[in-house]
Amino acid sequence: MDRNRKWEPGFGAVLLILMSHVTSALEVPLDLPQPPTITLQSPKDYIFDPRENIVIHCEAKGKPQPSFLWTRNGTHFDMEKDSKVLMKPGSGTLVIDISGEKAEAYEGTYQCAAHNEHGTALSNNIVIRQSRSPLWSKERNEAIVVQMGVSLVLQCRPPAGLPPPVIFWMDNNFQKLPLDKRVSQALNGDLYFSNVLPEDTRSDYICYARFPHTQTIQQKQPISVNVLNMETMNETLAAFYNVTDFYSDSPEGERRPGFMLPLGPSSTKMVLRGETLELECIAEGLPTPDISWQKEGGELPSSRMSYHNFKKTLKISDVNEADGGNYRCTATNKLGSADHIIKVTVKAAPFWISAPRNLILAPNETGILTCRVNGEPKPNVHWFVNGVPMDNAPEDRSRKVEDDTVILSSVQTGSSAVYQCNASNEFGYLMANAFVSVLAEPPRVLTPSNQVYKVITNNPALLHCASFGSPIPTITWFKDSQISIKNGDPYVIHENGTLEINVAQPLNSGKYTCIATNNLGIKENHVSLEVKEPTRILKQPEYKVVQRGMSAVFECKVKHDPSLIPTVIWLKDKGELPDDERFEVDTDSLTIKDIRDDDEGTYTCIMNTTLDQDSASAMLTVVEATPTPAIVYEKPDPPTDLELTDQTERSVQLTWTPGDEHNSLTQNFLVQYEDLLHQPGVWINLTEVAGTSTTAQLQLSPYVYYSFRVLARNEVGYSGPSEPSSQYRTNPAAPDENPSDVQGVGTEPNNLVISWTPLTGFQSNGPGLEYKVLWKQKDVDEEWSSKSVANLSRFVVSGTPTYVPYEFKVQAFNDYGSGPDAEVVVGYSGEDVPLSAPDSVQVMVQNSTLAEVHWEPVSSPSVQGKLQGYKVYYRRLRGLHETQEQADQQEQVLTFSGNRSEGRLPGLQPYSVYNLFVKVLNNKGEGPSSLNTTFETPEGVPGPPSFLNVVNFGLDSLTLEWGPPMNNNGRLAGYTLIYQAVNNTGELGPGKVMTLQANKTTVTLDSLDSSMLYKLYLSARTIKGSGPNVSEEASTVMETTVPNRQVDIATQGWFIGLMCAIALLILVLLIVCFIKRNKGGKYPVKEKEDAHQDPEIQPMKEDDGTFGEYRSMESDTEDHKPLKGSRTPSNGTVRRDESDDSLVDYGEGGDGQFNEDGSFIGQYSGKKEKDTHEGNESSEAPSPVNAMNSFV
Repeated sequence: MDRNRKWEPGFGAVLLILMSHVTSALEVPLDLPQPPTITLQSPKDYIFDPRENIVIHCEAKGKPQPSFLWTRNGTHFDMEKDSKVLMKPGSGTLVIDISGEKAEAYEGTYQCAAHNEHGTALSNNIVIRQSRSPLWSKERNEAIVVQMGVSLVLQCRPPAGLPPPVIFWMDNNFQKLPLDKRVSQALNGDLYFSNVLPEDTRSDYICYARFPHTQTIQQKQPISVNVLNMETMNETLAAFYNVTDFYSDSPEGERRPGFMLPLGPSSTKMVLRGETLELECIAEGLPTPDISWQKEGGELPSSRMSYHNFKKTLKISDVNEADGGNYRCTATNKLGSADHIIKVTVKAAPFWISAPRNLILAPNETGILTCRVNGEPKPNVHWFVNGVPMDNAPEDRSRKVEDDTVILSSVQTGSSAVYQCNASNEFGYLMANAFVSVLAEPPRVLTPSNQVYKVITNNPALLHCASFGSPIPTITWFKDSQISIKNGDPYVIHENGTLEINVAQPLNSGKYTCIATNNLGIKENHVSLEVKEPTRILKQPEYKVVQRGMSAVFECKVKHDPSLIPTVIWLKDKGELPDDERFEVDTDSLTIKDIRDDDEGTYTCIMNTTLDQDSASAMLTVVEATPTPAIVYEKPDPPTDLELTDQTERSVQLTWTPGDEHNSLTQNFLVQYEDLLHQPGVWINLTEVAGTSTTAQLQLSPYVYYSFRVLARNEVGYSGPSEPSSQYRTNPAAPDENPSDVQGVGTEPNNLVISWTPLTGFQSNGPGLEYKVLWKQKDVDEEWSSKSVANLSRFVVSGTPTYVPYEFKVQAFNDYGSGPDAEVVVGYSGEDVPLSAPDSVQVMVQNSTLAEVHWEPVSSPSVQGKLQGYKVYYRRLRGLHETQEQADQQEQVLTFSGNRSEGRLPGLQPYSVYNLFVKVLNNKGEGPSSLNTTFETPEGVPGPPSFLNVVNFGLDSLTLEWGPPMNNNGRLAGYTLIYQAVNNTGELGPGKVMTLQANKTTVTLDSLDSSMLYKLYLSARTIKGSGPNVSEEASTVMETTVPNRQVDIATQGWFIGLMCAIALLILVLLIVCFIKRNKGGKYPVKEKEDAHQDPEIQPMKEDDGTFGEYRSMESDTEDHKPLKGSRTPSNGTVRRDESDDSLVDYGEGGDGQFNEDGSFIGQYSGKKEKDTHEGNESSEAPSPVNAMNSFV
């Protein structure tokens, strides 16, 4: 409303008087003249199924019955010219038969107008559109080959339907694809893989689109995905491109997160007020990142928010303006994190603050119509009268338009009309009808006369008196035609005329008259109230222990109002009784005959009336039948004959007569009371007395309607309660106590919230309970301020200074006086963030990893709250050997609690430049930062070398290579190398130390023992000393060249013995050969073997452990392989000049022979003997191992 509006003289008073017309939503009886009112209309956006008729609803009421007209796209819609369009009789609803027609022809914007002689009401603009489910465009999806570990997006891109389709992914077997944190579906339907795995390989990734209105499903062509690991990828591409290797830009290894959706560091999102905000972040990375959400500068609304799609989607329902701002989604895995900011803007389609409501005015009355709306951007408000814009409507001097308000002054008969308020902005519109009916009508009471209201005692009663008249009638109530009823305990007269009695008592029964009055007449109506007694079970069923085959009787005697007829229902274990003739139900009992084991259980008696019910339960236990009757122990019977004597204000004596003990002595009696005024129907334990006593002196409280009952207890259990005693009412009095748990704490910098636990009705001691709250600032010479409140448990003191101590107390009082003096409690007003920063910040560096920070504490007033401590923020800028700052250095925070002036910063990195500042902290937050302070840490010991490798192995040398430390922590002075030999038993020899220069990264160790294992230790050093070392083991090359594939067996004892045996055997063979040679002359060995088959020279089989057969020189050359288990040099070759000896080497070419002087001349190859003998003297003696190699 415009604050600068100039009101006509006296209008303000008229407005106050007539506000009842605005706030009362009166219904005009349909037998009275009235303008049309729209009662039913179709939604603004109507999407129809082309297989069904179009039905556009428009229903209205009025007197006379309204007629209906329609517009389509802003022009008159003549239904008579289209046989397919039918309007329902007595209604404005259109039914359009689109069978055999093009449904698109009926799309458009429709509006219904309901008209009679008193005005015209309009429906909303109803946009009619046909639902569409288009086919997927034909496409051919190429197979996707992707490297394991990279991210992947499978696009769906469904056809645009109306309404949009629901997207889901399935396989060829119509099974939904499993989704998880790694594989998820975006809001747009695309399928995202944060990283692919081999199990993602499949040829049937199919995107389906389901169109809701037509219930049709469209299918995209299947997508094939083949996931290859790096090795397989290289082989595949090498074969295709004839290359030897393939390197991917996206490595197969682990990587930091990155965002796949949305892209970039930030994005924007607009949402309308009242809708659901959906924010989505999908990240790639390996391992799969976790997503978290937070709102910058605020909290997420926990009651309206929810996470979906494995926390990749954040939904906030019922969005309001406070939900605007920056939302940060963070993707995190063990390698790091990535952030994305979504800037959310909240706009609003028009929404109602106060919609115009119907006005019923008498002639010469004045009224107003208000159309208060809001939105973002601010909506434009336009008024119409009977469907015509106000500017084009006939002039009416009694009507005045003031922005969102229409003022109707001194209206006259015949000026009834329907006003329309239309509020719109770029996001939508609102339109409301409100009629102004000018009537002169005497009062009438709409509630049926002589109606009888029935309630149970202590329940609320509502007596209605709905009325109508113009001017609006005033309602008055009378009881028994004499007593005028006013608002106040126990009566409340509501604005609509209903009379409420909070706690109905029998004395409230009677005849009530409501009278409706205006200046045209008076009308009265009579109703009756009957307050009934509650239904109570007096004799409850009792616990029974019964032998099998016997009978059991459960009693259930009830007390009820004589005018109410109870019905009894018995249940067994909360279900119906078995359909068995053994169960007999009487008016007040249940009998079970010939009891069986399955009859055991809990039996419940329920007494129902038309107004209330009561229930009670008891257990039945079935035991074995015994030939002789045993003593049956049961609960005692309830006490009887309760009597109240020696009655005083605060005490009374109760006496009773004990019931049957049933073979078990009574141990004690329990006295209970019911407070019919404050807690009707609830029985509370009051006291216990010994089982030998039959009286109890009871201490009472004021303003309680007491009723007492007694229960007896023996070893079996408690009896049922006795019948209630007569009612005893104590008189009201001032409270005996004050509220408990009084405390005060500020929630804002300028307030103090005083709270307490209120007294119960029982503790109030009388009617009119209120609380007097008193407060004053502590240690300030001022009077107590006070405020009395009722029905509250907290009070807010506003305008307080920030964080100062207050004294306060809360005292109870009622209509009969005040409670005792309240205890004074001290609390503090609200805190605010600190005003100042710590001064004189100094850093004292203790060593290369530890520094002490000192500061001057802030003054107490500037803290503006309870001092929680100080926070030190520090960050490593760079190393002293670096020239540029490192942007990825994370800021670290240490909090020092209490009023501290110093703190220690451990874990610093040596030889670095640090920056720090200090903030003071209270419960409200942090204060401003101190000035930045920069300090340097001295050198420290370096980290270990980044690697240590042995790059060359020699007989007596090893070549080492290493990398400098990742963290030098100072100026690198050099390296220290220690190496030790390790013998066969694993013992370490003496260590040898080498000092190396800082610029060296390789060294060769000479003069080492061959075939020896060495332990190597390498550490870097600065002026502060040596850092941790890295170690390595390596062996020098064996002196013999016998290859060894796995272990060095040349040093094993068994191997040495085996070699000796083989050498001895070879020597024996040579002697035999020489003997044969001297005896038989020259002959080919192979021919001799074939001719004589001498067993001494038969080939020996390998599986005996003997030598294999003799071979030709060609085969011997081809099969010249190392022994099994021997060591093979790393280059895969054997040097002939050192150890590759064989018997063939002693001859020339392929013919092995000796000369006549005793040297070997026979041939193993089986060739004919040559005439010429060319000697080949060897420079080395035959090796037993080499000789073995030539035979094997």
